[in-house]
Amino acid sequence: MIFFRFLFFSLLFISYSVFSKSLKPPFHLIKPSFNQIRWVDSVYQSLTLDEKIAQLFMVPAYSNKNKEHPPEETKELIAKYNVGGLIFMQGGPKHEAALTNLYQKLAKTPLMIAMDAEWGLSMRIDSVPKYPRQMTLGAIANDSLIYEMGKQIGIDCNHLGIHINFAPVVDINNNPLNPVIGMRSFGESKYNVTKKSMMYMNGLQDANVMTCIKHFPGHGDTEFDSHKTLPTLSFSQTRLDTLELYPYKKLIPAGAQSIMIAHLFVPTLDSIANVPASLSSNVINGLVKKQLQFKGLVFTDALNMKAVSDNYKSGELELKALMAGNDVLLFSENVKDGIEKIKAAILDSILLEKEIEEKCKKILHAKYCFKLYQLQTINTNNIVQQLNATASHTLNTKLAEASITLLKNTNNIIPLKLSDTIQVAEVNIGDKETNLFSEYLHKYKVFKHFKLALNATQIQIDTLINQLKKYQLIILQINKTTSKISNNYGLSDACLDFINTICVNKKTIVCLFSNPYLINKLPKLVDAQAVLSAYEYNEFSQTAAVHAIFGANAINGTLPIATNIFSLSTGVKQPKINNYKFVQPIDLGINTITLAKIDSIAMAGVSSKIYPGCQIVAIKNGQVFYQKSFGKLTYDSTSNNINNNTQYDLASLTKILSSALAIMKLNDDKKLNINKTLGYYLPDLKKTNKYKLNIAHILTHQAGLKAWIPYYLETFDKNKKLSAVFYSKNYSPIFNIKVADSLYVINSIKDSIYKSFNASSIDPKPRYLYSDIGYYYMLKIIENASKLSLDEYVRRYFYKPLNLNVTYTPLNLPFDIAPTEVDTYFRNQNLKGYVHDQGAALLGGVGGHAGLFGNALDVAIIMQMLLNKGNYNGFEFIKSKTVEKFTATQFKGNRRGLCFDKPDSKEGNVSELCSFSSFGHSGFTGTFAWADPKNNLVYVFLSNRTYPNDQINKLAKSKIRAQIHTLFYEAIK
Repeated sequence: MIFFRFLFFSLLFISYSVFSKSLKPPFHLIKPSFNQIRWVDSVYQSLTLDEKIAQLFMVPAYSNKNKEHPPEETKELIAKYNVGGLIFMQGGPKHEAALTNLYQKLAKTPLMIAMDAEWGLSMRIDSVPKYPRQMTLGAIANDSLIYEMGKQIGIDCNHLGIHINFAPVVDINNNPLNPVIGMRSFGESKYNVTKKSMMYMNGLQDANVMTCIKHFPGHGDTEFDSHKTLPTLSFSQTRLDTLELYPYKKLIPAGAQSIMIAHLFVPTLDSIANVPASLSSNVINGLVKKQLQFKGLVFTDALNMKAVSDNYKSGELELKALMAGNDVLLFSENVKDGIEKIKAAILDSILLEKEIEEKCKKILHAKYCFKLYQLQTINTNNIVQQLNATASHTLNTKLAEASITLLKNTNNIIPLKLSDTIQVAEVNIGDKETNLFSEYLHKYKVFKHFKLALNATQIQIDTLINQLKKYQLIILQINKTTSKISNNYGLSDACLDFINTICVNKKTIVCLFSNPYLINKLPKLVDAQAVLSAYEYNEFSQTAAVHAIFGANAINGTLPIATNIFSLSTGVKQPKINNYKFVQPIDLGINTITLAKIDSIAMAGVSSKIYPGCQIVAIKNGQVFYQKSFGKLTYDSTSNNINNNTQYDLASLTKILSSALAIMKLNDDKKLNINKTLGYYLPDLKKTNKYKLNIAHILTHQAGLKAWIPYYLETFDKNKKLSAVFYSKNYSPIFNIKVADSLYVINSIKDSIYKSFNASSIDPKPRYLYSDIGYYYMLKIIENASKLSLDEYVRRYFYKPLNLNVTYTPLNLPFDIAPTEVDTYFRNQNLKGYVHDQGAALLGGVGGHAGLFGNALDVAIIMQMLLNKGNYNGFEFIKSKTVEKFTATQFKGNRRGLCFDKPDSKEGNVSELCSFSSFGHSGFTGTFAWADPKNNLVYVFLSNRTYPNDQINKLAKSKIRAQIHTLFYEAIK
């Protein structure tokens, strides 16, 4: 035991060490090699004084301007002045890569390329992944994800030849009115900011990208934007030492490679009026370099910002910044004047050339570490694809899921479990279009959807309030807000009042895709049943929020700031329950090119008139990665399109989705023993040849029963028409079993059916022969044992707790139903919502062998529950051993399990790639459901291939279902 404890804590320490300390020492803390010193000295000696000074300048470059002809100004600054570096601003990746190649070829001394990429390259350029803002990351408990993000951003920078990322922001944002930092900060806890900054920094540096911690000494507690004016930090030395400077005191010894000095007036650090920290020798030379012993590069914040640019003449600003101790002059507006002023100061002995040498060589040492001693050419082929790698998508998914913060959860409403009776409305405040949050909510449950603009008028709001009166639960999403507190983050006063009113008067779940400081404008959130903060509005946060609401993800986020009603670090933890979630195939490493072939095959089935339409769902590792619908309800061009909620006649899938579930549960409850005989449970069979039939043999189709008995033919008259003895167009106490629209059969029909079946012959030498007859008897046994009708039993114990719309009575649901047949031989009508199987129809639509309706996702969820060995949503529906028993082969020479089919490629429905542990069933109407425990794969295909008639089974001949099944296996390899 002592050894294992030692091993555990050793591994824990190693894991922490890997992520808390950069794997590569920063360049400025490594003793230079002989080759490095020789290269730096050689380059330095080759430069004129003007060029040495120019190495200290980093100028802006754009890839969204003059795409046909690169900017002459930038080319001149490189070719004529030999500036030291470029900071790329707006543009696109392909053009930027081409420009970088051009500029590096023009440069006498290789250029250091930088970018503000706090949330990835997308902060400046298009067509690249956008990672979360730092405030979002501040909510995440698992700091290793921040390291992963830093490293991935570093890899993205590598692809574009970027050497420096002006990140992370280590400002502690403890001022809700801050107009410039806000979401760019990890939050208001100095410890959280420091920990996460460390992770981000180490990730970047381990990808060989220089980090630049900013904005020294701290821009988090200001109410003014230094881009527009000079903010003042009027804090004591003690306050600065213990709060603003705390991250720097930790990150500098840990290897921070560069620092950006902010344009902030800090009287405590330099009492000269209106001298910003970026121009203060006391701050840079005194505090940063001497007291904090920082040895890396010191960057000014952009010199074109109004906080400094409005107060100094051209060239003077650059000179003052250099004399204050900065090493790199960022975004100078006039390089020529700056060089001349600095050179004049050297000639006048105001500035020592030795200082230029020190700074220039420090820059050259950094360039050597970036391997700029040799020309680096970016490969522009497939650059966009490289920057949008699978790893980025997967990482963004993880980050969004980890950041979701549950601020309030009255009566544990989340995870959300909805009853059949509660009416739910979903209100989208912000986005004019139906968004992913809405779509994913509707994947779980169909809600009524409403929209409201951020600037909605009172009349629009009053109308919506009136519409919402009949709903018991409101799911309220707030999105597309701005970052500016000055305009209520984009919401009108009326809209704010509406949100507050709904929270007070309705049972409400609020999801904020916004700056969390918006909470300060919504005091009545305290009355909502649940409040989630998702921080940002993008595809990842939207899907993560829905999964959190329904328990498909654990919720571990904590609020990184304090608000008027929620304190710092508020966060209600919720474990993941065993629920399905919707993911992109890329998240599971599934080949999307292979999946595209499935789309083609499915549509080919429609165009070849194998079926009018179909639904396909696939689940891997409990996650829905494929859910699509194809075609229409019928071949009529005016027919409705199939959608994911369309209900299909499941035909013989009823055997495993209804009867098998009931039999397994009754077996667990010791109310049914499959090793008993029919006669044990149905004594009235004593005088028949069915009395001694073993139930296990019946469920594996080897009891000798006939394949099918078309009893409905016995109800025809001599003209082969429906006999008036058996049928009526109108309901009455005698004719009370509804068979189809305006068609009722006599209530004694069930007894007649069973008498006919009881009298049927049995094969004297029982062998495997697929038969429905046994399930008529199982229907009776289930209902006798449970004291409930079969449809009520499975609804109560399976469908309702699983929140499914699987049912024997689909006409009660508000969904389209795919018609199964134009019946010209029995019911003489278009069958829609009435079971296709004639025998089940005579039983009133509720059969043990047929009668069930549902959509592909609902079917897949039941199959997933079975794949989980009877467990789902943290609840045991069936005992694991029972599921294992029923889904296994029972008898030699018979592939069948108990109720369940097993693989047989000769059938043409199952892929040859599925494991022998897999199980499922197919249905006459064109349905198929299969689960593979070994590969953790569920596949469901539903169609109405019997429409308009079932004379030729084109679907079986085409083997479409097996082809699609095989493609899923190939895609997940």
